[in-house]
Amino acid sequence: MSNAEVSPSSVAPPKANLGPKAWLRQNLFSSWHNSLLTVIVLSIFAWILWNLATWATTSAQWEIIKVNLPLFFVGRFPQAQYWRIWTILALIASCSGFSWGVIARGVPKLLSRNILIGLAVAGIGLISLPTAVPFKLLNLAMLGLIIVTAWGGKQLGHLLPAVGSWLSLIWMALFLISFWLLRGGFGLEVIPTNDWGGLTLTLLASVISIVVCFPIGVGLALARQSSLPAVRWLSTLYIEVIRGVPLVSILFMGQVIFPLFLPEGVRPDRVFRAIAGLSLFYAAYVAEDVRGGLQSLPRGQTEAAKALGLNPVLLTSLIILPQALKISLPSLVGQFISLFQDTTLLAIVGLVELLGITRNILAQPQFLGRYAEAYLFDGLLFWIFCYAMSRASRKLEAALNTDHS
Repeated sequence: MSNAEVSPSSVAPPKANLGPKAWLRQNLFSSWHNSLLTVIVLSIFAWILWNLATWATTSAQWEIIKVNLPLFFVGRFPQAQYWRIWTILALIASCSGFSWGVIARGVPKLLSRNILIGLAVAGIGLISLPTAVPFKLLNLAMLGLIIVTAWGGKQLGHLLPAVGSWLSLIWMALFLISFWLLRGGFGLEVIPTNDWGGLTLTLLASVISIVVCFPIGVGLALARQSSLPAVRWLSTLYIEVIRGVPLVSILFMGQVIFPLFLPEGVRPDRVFRAIAGLSLFYAAYVAEDVRGGLQSLPRGQTEAAKALGLNPVLLTSLIILPQALKISLPSLVGQFISLFQDTTLLAIVGLVELLGITRNILAQPQFLGRYAEAYLFDGLLFWIFCYAMSRASRKLEAALNTDHS
């Protein structure tokens, strides 16, 4: 068999092309009891949606969202410095579109029907936001920027296929630039972290914690598999201790107890202490997920790599770890989604992330008792980001052909 041939086990089975009528008959109305169950479930969903729509259009007071929309997104960030936030959004939109175009450079049609429908829904959603007309136009400009840079990325990807390998570096540079714009320094006015809040703080804490906890977790997983007893025991001790305590206790220790052991002047900021707590906590769970991937690999992989003369570093970095991470990908993404959702615990230690700023908004006299509207808006924002991570994970799993390894 030549090297160009593809193993049958690595090829996904062909998809069955069912029409809507056949799909409904096969999946929802295949028998009388399935039909009855489908009718009952659909009736319950319809009842819930009808009542929710009735409440949203008649009883709900969405003024709390309209008045406090900047607080939800950026907290107490100075209004005169909002241009920094818009610059960060423009950079993120550009990089997102460029990455999309480069990755999809082999696709014959960039703007397929489903993509156009998604863009139309996103545009309607942006127009529907209760903001002034200039901000609506800015939001639509961001959407247009994604499309333009996607087209540019696809063209550049055709001319320079190697540009795809630079995407990770581009995103790393974007993160550093965004952090500088947010915090200031080097010519920009410094904005203290006490003024960071809302969705911006939630996203910042999530992204930094995910980036930090992943390599720590991989290192702990490899250490737990080590043949050196001291390394293996220390890694096991850390993982078991961290997994045995709740996250909120680690956050409290980081905010209250940890600064007592440090001299004045070297105590990290409250936000960074919280991010450190999140990172150290989730590193233990990431380590267990990666360890599961390592243990699932057949012993023959290691023996074959040793037979080729690879040293332990090359054996781990080129053979073992890539396969273990591929197997662990679904559970790793689940941990990252949990981390994003657990940023709401930062409100307990006094940080005004999205949930914390919502509590402050609900303390305003004119909006007392409007819990449903405010928390429903929070839930919608969290769902958008969690669903985006889930979709990205499924796309990556399909690209890596995880189900047929």
